[in-house]
Amino acid sequence: MTADEARCLLCRGSLEEILPGMTDTRFGCPGVFYIARCMDCGLEQTIPRLSDSELSEMYEAYYNFYRASGKKVTFYTRLREWFLTSALYKVWLVVDGDISFHSITGKGHLLDVGCNEGRGLVLYGGNGFTTEGLEINPVAAEVARKRGFTVHEGTPDTFEPTAAYDVAVLSNVLEHSSDPRVMLERIHALLNPGGEVWISCPNSQSWLRGLFGRSWINWHVPFHIIHFSPSLLKKLLQNTGFRILTCHQETPALWAAQSTIANHFARPGEPTNALRNPLLVVGLMALWRFMLFPLLWLKNRQGHGDCLVLRAKRAS
Repeated sequence: MTADEARCLLCRGSLEEILPGMTDTRFGCPGVFYIARCMDCGLEQTIPRLSDSELSEMYEAYYNFYRASGKKVTFYTRLREWFLTSALYKVWLVVDGDISFHSITGKGHLLDVGCNEGRGLVLYGGNGFTTEGLEINPVAAEVARKRGFTVHEGTPDTFEPTAAYDVAVLSNVLEHSSDPRVMLERIHALLNPGGEVWISCPNSQSWLRGLFGRSWINWHVPFHIIHFSPSLLKKLLQNTGFRILTCHQETPALWAAQSTIANHFARPGEPTNALRNPLLVVGLMALWRFMLFPLLWLKNRQGHGDCLVLRAKRAS
């Protein structure tokens, strides 16, 4: 551990190792990591932290399964694209929970931070918003542009827009930041007065974490740098000039299915191809959502859901 890694990313407190031997259970990225907890504020974080250049290489090499990386389009990827643009998806959002804000309609200038290949831009635009994207992966950004979207490259702390936004979406993005305080301060500056930030991210207090241990899909090392609890995320938002509007928890059936698959099939240094097996994924999603629904509902209400979903308004 370097001297910098020995300190918390938020409060600079001392860290203690709580979970060693962590490897990538999705893409087979190289490296062994561990989870550390701040002894002062309680924030959990992934160690070692890769440099910006190392992370950029990882994103380009591993983070896009097919279109942006030039990999073969499979039945799974075609099925996923069809589903996300179908009427069935809107029904599923009602049943399973909307962790990406795809069901919200409205007007105004919306920035999708971490837009990847532009899937969310399609849905936000269809809901009435004027959309732009911000993406760190230049390959994914170029794919989104070819689809007709305005997509900027970089991160919020380096982005200089020509006009402020009414909404900034951080759907499963904030946990990827090596300085979430700076990211939220910058998002605050990018918004119009009264503008909103919509955030979803894994819940470090999830009951599935305890159930699956190192196989919990949302450890997602090395890409997930920060692991937020509800109280810490709320406090961070308030400290960076936001007022919480809504906060609830969801446990997406896909996430539960992915943790189940990783628990059985993930091997260090190898991609977990079973995560892209449509019959296995859909079958497990159905099991979790329909047969285990009372358990998911209860854990969400108890504060142990898998995903935190918040909307906050710029307070000043």
